[in-house]
Formats: sequence, C-alpha cells, structure tokens
Amino acid sequence: MSIKRAREVLRLEAEGISNLIPRIDKNFIKAANLLNVCERMIIVTGMGKPGIIAQKISATLASLGISSLFLHPADAIHGDLGRVVKDDVVVVLSNSGQTEEILKLLSTIKKIGARLITLTGNIKSELARNSDVVLDVSVKKEACPLGLAPTASTTAMLAMGDALAMVLVDMKGLKKEDFAFYHPGGSLGKKLLLKVEDIMRKGRQNPVVKEDAVIKDVLLVITGSKAGSALVVDTKGKLAGIFTDGDLRRHLESDTDLTSKRVSEVMTKNPIVIKKGRLAQEALSVLRQKKIDEVPVVDDKGRPAGLIDVQDLLKAGLV
Repeated sequence: MSIKRAREVLRLEAEGISNLIPRIDKNFIKAANLLNVCERMIIVTGMGKPGIIAQKISATLASLGISSLFLHPADAIHGDLGRVVKDDVVVVLSNSGQTEEILKLLSTIKKIGARLITLTGNIKSELARNSDVVLDVSVKKEACPLGLAPTASTTAMLAMGDALAMVLVDMKGLKKEDFAFYHPGGSLGKKLLLKVEDIMRKGRQNPVVKEDAVIKDVLLVITGSKAGSALVVDTKGKLAGIFTDGDLRRHLESDTDLTSKRVSEVMTKNPIVIKKGRLAQEALSVLRQKKIDEVPVVDDKGRPAGLIDVQDLLKAGLV
C-alpha cells in the first residue's frame, strides 16, 4: 500500500505541473513583463503552506540579483505593509483566493498603487477579481488522501514561480557571473569570482631570487618560504625563469657540483605564467593542462607578483 500511495502522490503532483503548460499564455507574458519592468521590489506573499512557497520564490529571485522580499500577510496587516511602495509588484499566492489575511491587504495595496499578480487555484475569487494579472495554478486533485493538506496545489505554485523566475533570467540577460556575485561563499561563487591574487603566495611565502644566485642559496630560500619552487628575476626585476623541484632532481642525476652553480644555468626559462587579475579557476586549468604543480603570477610588466601551487587551489576549495 505504501508504494502504491507514494507513486500516486508523485503522479498527481506531476500531473498538476504538466497541466500548467497549456496555461502559459498572454497572462503569463503580462505577469513576466510586469516583473521585468518592476522599478523597485518584487514582494511575494502567501499564508500557510503557500506562504512557504512564496518564501522560496522570493529567495530564488533574490539569488539571481532581482530585488525581492517575502512579506507575511499577518505581519503586513499589522504595519509591515509600509514596506510596499508604488513602484513595487506584489505577487500573491493563495489556492482559494479567499484567504482572509490576504483579502485585508487588497484595499491598501490598491491605494499604494503597487501592481498585483496572483497565483491561485480559483480564478473567479475575490482576490483574482482585484488583481492586475491572474495565473491559474489550479489542480484537479490534491495528492493528500484526505484531500486536505496542500500538496499538488503548492507544487503547482512552486513550478509556476520557477517558470516566472527563469523567464526573467532570459528577459534580463542574466549570466552565471550575476548568480555567482550573490553566492560568494558557494562553490560557483568561488569558481567564478575568486582571483589568482586572492589565493597566491606572496611576500615571504613567494621565493624570488636573482639570476646570479647559486643553487645552494636558492634552496635555502625555497625551504624558508615552505614553497616548492623559486621565481627567478633578471636585473630589471622581470620574471626570467622558475626553479622547481623537478629541475633540481633532473640536474642532480648528471651534475655532482650542482649546488654551486648559478640558478640561471639550470632553471626553466620562459615558464608558463598567469597574469594578475585572472580567475583562480583559470590557474587550475593551466596546472591541469600543462601537468605542472606551480604557476607564477605576473603583473602587466612581467614582474612576479606571486606563486600559485596546486595546494593553494585545494585549500580554496577549487579542486
């Protein structure tokens, strides 16, 4: 019985969403246009379970950089309606269209002059009659066996809200960078916003030596900075090469007097670099494609600004 019930719930909820597809009509376009030209805030409200869906819709809009807030109807009728101004668009979720707390808001919203979009299961309700745009989210049957708990109806509201939000993405020409800007702590934000200078080794942690430095001294500098390589600069301070652990091992096999040689004789000349200001994600791509462990960061004049090691990318959560 439990498996049968679960499948029936999913069937009814899926049906509730699929029945919305033919309802994407001129009213939907009108609603999307109102939201797109909203000059200030998209305020989403609803009571009970629709209120929870309203919070999610508002949060989705905000995550895309579209100004939005959730307004609880009970708080609204006790003073928070002062948050609403003429340039706002109010989106109301109510399956019955007769929710008492919401109906009490209508008169004031009209006086303020804000536009009103309603998502309801009753397009002939008082709420619908007093709205600028009405979107029909009615369902044939709730998935609740008692026919009481909002299930298919709230799923339909959520889906319609997502449809509006995603259409706004297209209308406003939003990109991944816009989304990432409002998610600086998330993995996407790190990938799209973190710059090489945010994670590179600099100062004492970035070993820089001159071309005439002997290997013995270079090794001491590398050890002191706890790095895996040293950046080699010419007399003008520009990057001339990099001396890595790999360079050391390769030359040790054939040169017993290596530690007394100048670093310019054994370094890797004209190394692969990444410019300051580039994304850390690009540095990761360079390390992977070239199969190297470190990449120097240089400024516009070719001077070493820092060093990125694969361990730095690991710490930043990019790997």
